[in-house]
Amino acid sequence: MTKVPYEVYTEEVGTLSVLSPDGKIVNKDLLPELSDDQLKEIMYRMVFTRTWDDRAVNLGRQGRLGFYAPVSGQEATMVGSEFALEKDDFVCPGYRDMPQIVWHGLPLYQAFLYSRGHQHGGQIPEGVNVLMPQIIIGAQILHAMGIAMGYKLKKQKQVVITYTGDGGSSEGDFYEGLNYAGVYKLPVIFFVQNNGYAITTPFSKQTAALSIAHKAVAAGIKGVKVDGMDVLAVIKAVRDAAERGRNGEGATLIEAVTYRFRPHSLSDDATKYRTKEEEGEWNEKDPIARLAKYLESKGLWTEEDTARVKEEAKAKVNEQIKKAEQTEKMTVPGLIDSMFEQTPKHLEEQKADFQ
Repeated sequence: MTKVPYEVYTEEVGTLSVLSPDGKIVNKDLLPELSDDQLKEIMYRMVFTRTWDDRAVNLGRQGRLGFYAPVSGQEATMVGSEFALEKDDFVCPGYRDMPQIVWHGLPLYQAFLYSRGHQHGGQIPEGVNVLMPQIIIGAQILHAMGIAMGYKLKKQKQVVITYTGDGGSSEGDFYEGLNYAGVYKLPVIFFVQNNGYAITTPFSKQTAALSIAHKAVAAGIKGVKVDGMDVLAVIKAVRDAAERGRNGEGATLIEAVTYRFRPHSLSDDATKYRTKEEEGEWNEKDPIARLAKYLESKGLWTEEDTARVKEEAKAKVNEQIKKAEQTEKMTVPGLIDSMFEQTPKHLEEQKADFQ
């Protein structure tokens, strides 16, 4: 067996990039094949997602949502990664990854119900291949392993994508998932959205590795580092990873270097650990502005289009939160009934007590 020198593992991993911050193509060879209509749809979804995020933050502060994790700044990683998949692929999200499962088919009002803690928020419609967001950090990675193994055993040409943040890459479940996928060459994509902080802990204090992508080496899988503020680069990386999975070539770890403009949660104060200078530098890499400049240069998008989508998104969010608020309130008997096809006797007795 050939011994690989240690120096191989200390080399920098290049960052895959297609668009510059001013919207110009910097690597034509990596430009994903997309029609004009697809490019406009991607832009639509990114603008819609940020507008939805703006409204959701306000709804949370009004007490009309429960837990909500902001996403503004991460639209390229979320919209781009889901867009690169097929509808019969499976999505296993973390608690911040609501946009991916909504764009994959979960009705928006159910996303709001989930945030409000309502049981029907997790009642996934038939044919929508998603799990609900996992609150336990890293647990969704193990769920993805099971689904991917099922696809492999059934010889189905589907892939699974699972998401976590840079903090999640420090969890034991993360390493177990990578190792298992490497051993069995599973059709799974580990997508890490590295925004530089695990709540308040900077990335430099989370790992001694040069990047999260380096961690693929020990698992024997492919590792890729991508500019997470560049939606076209994200699509390219995920498409390539999905193709590898479908062809039986195993798993891929993708590290998307991104930056969330809002705090970790509505109870977090990011000003205590992030500087205005840092935020200003990342604002110049805004994924929506970047794609808009590219589409404007191709005559595919205008500021009027952005304004129109914002209004559509506001109307849709208002309609869907109203639908969520009008959903019949939860009851303990109703919750018990939703758990089993045939309710066990001891739970029927508990139901009777509540009724």
